[in-house]
Amino acid sequence: MRLIFLGPPGVGKGTQAKRICEHYNLIHLSTGEILRNEIAEKTNIGRKAKSFIDAGELVPDDVLLGMMNNRLKKDDVQSGYLLDGFPRTIPQANGLDNIMNNISHSLDCALSLNADENELVQRLINRGKESGRSDDTPEIIRQRQKVYWEQTAPLLDFYREKNLLKEVNGIGDIPEITERILKVLN
Repeated sequence: MRLIFLGPPGVGKGTQAKRICEHYNLIHLSTGEILRNEIAEKTNIGRKAKSFIDAGELVPDDVLLGMMNNRLKKDDVQSGYLLDGFPRTIPQANGLDNIMNNISHSLDCALSLNADENELVQRLINRGKESGRSDDTPEIIRQRQKVYWEQTAPLLDFYREKNLLKEVNGIGDIPEITERILKVLN
């Protein structure tokens, strides 16, 4: 099974991704983790990515796509994976389609966790208070939400047109949300 998880910041993608990966024995592919590994291993892609990150810039699509191309060719993901945090834009989604076609993979589902924006903002503020995360202030949260709706939300229509989009309510207890996801995937 090959899945993509979409949803605004704070909806619980990471939490649910881990649970779904355990259930189906999938590899959880987080863009951030893959980037950190490439940087730690000092690969060409890692060095390129680090130069952008160190300058406070976003890693360009061609670098991210090169990284995903390398990662999706590895043996451990051949039986299935869940992409968390990628793609984030239409150009990235088109690039991912090309990569998957080249390696004879097909996507089974793009799952979107959705929730009320104000509830998500409050959830993230509470998370920030508990965890001390510096990116969970109301101003930064609102900015991250804005970026999501401008750049990533168009992927909902992109995958809807391919009949791959499944939408799940991301509000509720963690096990309850997991059950909703499993019901949609089965």
